[in-house]
Amino acid sequence: GYTDLPTAVNITWSSINFKTILQWQPKPSGYFYTVEIHGQTSDVKRKCILTSETECDVTDVLRNVKETYTAHILSVEPAEMDNFEEPPFAVSEKFIPYSQTVIGKPEIKDYSQKGSKLNVVFKDPLTPYMFSNGSFLSIQDIFQHDLEYKLYYWKDQSSGKKDVTTKSHNFEVSVDSGKNYCFYVQGIIPSRRENRNGQESMVLCTSAEKNILDEYGTEVFIILAVIAVAVITLAIVLPVVLCKRKKAKKARAVREKELLNGV
Repeated sequence: GYTDLPTAVNITWSSINFKTILQWQPKPSGYFYTVEIHGQTSDVKRKCILTSETECDVTDVLRNVKETYTAHILSVEPAEMDNFEEPPFAVSEKFIPYSQTVIGKPEIKDYSQKGSKLNVVFKDPLTPYMFSNGSFLSIQDIFQHDLEYKLYYWKDQSSGKKDVTTKSHNFEVSVDSGKNYCFYVQGIIPSRRENRNGQESMVLCTSAEKNILDEYGTEVFIILAVIAVAVITLAIVLPVVLCKRKKAKKARAVREKELLNGV
């Protein structure tokens, strides 16, 4: 009977952008599991009835995201479904989607670096829940003003990070012109005690247009300075040398003429 059936252990909630999966152990042998979701203010809802799996997608029965839920995982035998005896079950920890779901990665839609300005435009992650018109709610639609985003940025091949915060979907920050910058975006819910920081977007890097001074720095400056000094020196010295040579040639011609007249 039911009393001999093992109950679920290691029950965990896994939730990203409000898509929530319940997981547990062990794999059943000779019996099945049925999941009951209990809300503090809502009716009991059954999911994954008579499953031999050890996980269950319970997203659609957690629509009231601010509700507190617990999961009862029942161990049952199909032949005894008509038995009025209550099957053994295990109870999960409490779960509040609004407070505990992990914020997923934002999507970088566009970015550019023009002169000393870095612009980054990004998009909210979507949730599995839909508006009446069939479009999916974003996490911004659910969290509203509780959600903000941070842009972390740094010079390429440097370890010094800077960050700025916004509640909109774009950043504009001042950077050093001609230097490449890398960055990522992360959603944050400051009011949370746990899971405050969301997943980080992919890291992207700009490719700023560089002139020769940006590329080679002081080396080019020194070379250009040496060339400039050489040109200036040549411009001063060359006329003097030519003038002296001209005078020497003229003096030599005069002496040769005097020698010829003397003969």
